[in-house]
Amino acid sequence: MALLRGTQIRFLDSDYVNWGKKRSVPEKIVFSRNMQNTLSPLVAYKRSRSLDSSNWYMGNLLTFLAESKDTGGSFTLLEGLLKPGNEPPPHVHGREDELFYVLEGEMDMYVGNEVFKTGPGECLFLPRLQPHTFIVSSPRLRTLVLFMPGGLEECFRARSARAGNLELPPEAATYSTSDLEPAIRAFEEYGARFLSPHEVAEQMPLYFVAINEANSLASIAE
Repeated sequence: MALLRGTQIRFLDSDYVNWGKKRSVPEKIVFSRNMQNTLSPLVAYKRSRSLDSSNWYMGNLLTFLAESKDTGGSFTLLEGLLKPGNEPPPHVHGREDELFYVLEGEMDMYVGNEVFKTGPGECLFLPRLQPHTFIVSSPRLRTLVLFMPGGLEECFRARSARAGNLELPPEAATYSTSDLEPAIRAFEEYGARFLSPHEVAEQMPLYFVAINEANSLASIAE
């Protein structure tokens, strides 16, 4: 038997373990090479928030920390910087589970007929096939977003541009100011679908009420 003591391995013969048995030829139990099959083709790396790993997308700053090509397709990890008005429309993922971890700011995450008020140090898990979106409720929001499995980042990359700096882009097109048809078609290829207004009212009633109230207040203010 092998006992770990610091960085050394001590080997004990079987008689040390099987007290009362007649001593036989010392029998060493050693670690087998459980990892002898194949080594992972993936490589270890370190990546940070930088211009080389960041793009501007729909008025937001996205940093690609781990992509499908880095993880063998198991997951994608992004860091997003957003502000109010740059949120995505209500949508549903057919392939990925999703997890948010808020680093800075606050948001209201609407999932089906629930709403989760989320701030720094809190995470949200969103299972696939559950309709959701969020409203940024602070001047800006910085959050980690984990997609499992990976692959959806390819759609973001294809529809984004290299970031000029690590802040939000100036005067950029957003979901609310753009023609959504190209985005709808692009994301459908990756199993993600935007909800129609009727589906939002039926499947996400709390969000439907909140967004209509916000639009009414905006109209009054004008």
